[in-house]
Amino acid sequence: MSVLNEKMCKTDNNKVINAKCIRWIRKMDECLEVCVKSTGCRKESGGTHRVCKLYNLDSYNKLNKYFE
Repeated sequence: MSVLNEKMCKTDNNKVINAKCIRWIRKMDECLEVCVKSTGCRKESGGTHRVCKLYNLDSYNKLNKYFE
């Protein structure tokens, strides 16, 4: 079960995303904006998910390690 948890991240709106499908991550203070669409994520088409330290500490730490 721990292997599955390492591959999955929970977003602030309670969606679960596969970490292997992440296209890019943008850091904004204590939140991360995550794009999982294979075509990219634009403002008009959406497709980004938010992962904030306050709401999803575990997922935030998993993703934030790439910025250290």
